[in-house]
Amino acid sequence: MGRTRIKICGVTREQDAARAAELGADFVGLNFWPGSRRCLEVALASRIAARVRGQVQLVGVFVNQSGGEVREISRQVGLDLVQFHGDETPDHVGAFGDRAIRAFRVGVDFDPSVIHDFPEVWGYLFDCDHPTLPGGTGVSWPYERVAGLGDDKPVIVAGGLRPSNVLQAATRSGADIVDVCSGIESQPGIKDPELMKRFIREVHHAEEE
Repeated sequence: MGRTRIKICGVTREQDAARAAELGADFVGLNFWPGSRRCLEVALASRIAARVRGQVQLVGVFVNQSGGEVREISRQVGLDLVQFHGDETPDHVGAFGDRAIRAFRVGVDFDPSVIHDFPEVWGYLFDCDHPTLPGGTGVSWPYERVAGLGDDKPVIVAGGLRPSNVLQAATRSGADIVDVCSGIESQPGIKDPELMKRFIREVHHAEEE
C-alpha cells in the first residue's frame, strides 16, 4: 500500500481547516446536506475554502440534492470534488465525471459489485450502514470487507475512525484514504486540535517507520 492520504470531514470553522492543512491533511470535507449538524451556508464554506485553497483538495458532501444545486454550490465555493452520500443514481453521479466520489453504506447485505455502476467517478467511499444517517455515524465496522475493491480508483474508508484505530482500519481495508469526522471532535463540527494532530501523526508516523 502506498502513502495513505487523510481527509478531515465535517469542517465548520476556518481555523480547523487551517490546522488540518498545517498538519498535513490532504482533503478537507465541507458538508452541504441540510440534515447534518455540520451543514454549512455557502458564505461560510467559501471563507473556509479560501483559507486553505491550494493546500488541500476541497470536497463537498451532498445527500440526494439536485444536480443544479450541487453545481451551483461547487461553483460558488470552488470545490475540487463532490461526494454523493445518498441514493443518487448512476446517471446523476456520472454527470459529474471524475470530480465525483460515490459513497456506499456497508451493511450485512452490501454487494461490492455495485461499484461497477459508477465507472466514471474519481473514487469510492465506504462507510458504516446506519438506519437513519447517510454518514457521519461515528460507528466502526468490519473495514476488511472492502479490501481489494476500487481497481485503479482511490478507496476511502470512513465511519468510526479515531486516533486509536486508524492504522488498523487502513491496514485491514487497504484504503488509499482515511476519512475522519466525529472521531476528532470535541462537539459536532468542532475539531479538537490535539485529536486531529494525533490522528494525522498516527498515519504519518506509521509510514515513516
